[in-house]
Amino acid sequence: MRQDERVANWVVVMRFAVDSDAADAFTAEARDVARLLAGFDGCEGVEVGRASDDPTLWVMVARWQSVGSYRRALSSYEVKLNAVPFLSKAIDEPTAFEVLYALDEDGERTASGDLAGDAGTVERSR
Repeated sequence: MRQDERVANWVVVMRFAVDSDAADAFTAEARDVARLLAGFDGCEGVEVGRASDDPTLWVMVARWQSVGSYRRALSSYEVKLNAVPFLSKAIDEPTAFEVLYALDEDGERTASGDLAGDAGTVERSR
């Protein structure tokens, strides 16, 4: 196992509760948002899925080269106009995760992490 400065960068996981009768509309909107996000520099891919044991629970997962590339995409006018209304429907919970361990075709790697200076002081609403 080797220690790297970065492992696989950042993963953004957004979960959505979607009524069964709204699934088709949600899927179409999710595809549009995924295509938009995937077009930004630093986005390494976007996936949308549904829980196999709860058809009302959906997820959108995006992989980013850095937290900066993710934040730049979110701050763009196009995302604010066309994606934020959809993304704001996500379940209110932390969504951006720094990858600290990876095992893939490149081998097994770890990273020490790079938390924000105020990471332990921020209060979340529940």
